[in-house]
Amino acid sequence: MAWTRTYDEAEPQRINRWLAQNGVCSRREAESLIIDGLVSIDGETVADPGRKISQGQTLILSDKAQTQLASSLTVVIHKPPGVVSAHPEPGQSQASDLLTRKAWRGEGAAPTTHDKSLPPLGRLDMESRGLLILSEDGVLAKAIIGPDSELDKEYLVEVRGTITTQKLGMLRHGLQLDRRQLRPAKVDMVADQTLRFILTEGRNRQIRRMCDLVSLNVVDLHRIRIGPLDLGDLPEGAWRTLTPSERAQFLSSKRN
Repeated sequence: MAWTRTYDEAEPQRINRWLAQNGVCSRREAESLIIDGLVSIDGETVADPGRKISQGQTLILSDKAQTQLASSLTVVIHKPPGVVSAHPEPGQSQASDLLTRKAWRGEGAAPTTHDKSLPPLGRLDMESRGLLILSEDGVLAKAIIGPDSELDKEYLVEVRGTITTQKLGMLRHGLQLDRRQLRPAKVDMVADQTLRFILTEGRNRQIRRMCDLVSLNVVDLHRIRIGPLDLGDLPEGAWRTLTPSERAQFLSSKRN
């Protein structure tokens, strides 16, 4: 179904800027769609990449435009410990090395990845495991790790040390890293020596450093969710592609 939206702002705005603000595509992608004749306003195909849209006008992206936007490759990996997210040092393995046919768990044949640039959308340190997203999709990257993103991330963390009510309170709010106050976090005890962390920020090795500050030693750190996306039953070391509906959920979360 074609993407349709009516412009309701008082001042006219360039189409490419408006689409980018709404998380639909980048400005450059919007210009390409216009050049390809895939954008219309009030039933008239837009020919000028610099065209503005005015209040009350309705813009439509064709089905072909949406298919084209969703064609950028995004993969979901269950990263095992001992693998870096990106930029490995000599002798280290990185997440993209996991993208083999043997590890593929999606429908149909595995997509070709060797010719793709797939940076991680948020890091996961080498000792940790769990959900990691690699993508060449700039719009998705902005929704997940852009400066305005408020997506939360969920982790199950096994620790050594005595867990007290006071320590849980400090983990939830009151700690500083690098002389900066941390945002409030949701931290609960879900099993003996296992804590659930839900964070809306991603400072370097944040959970491990938070636990160090309250004399808890992290034994295992497992990320199980990023925003609307759960790790599910994807086996450790395996990968699949992000579905169009999952991508739409991320973009919807950004707008909300």
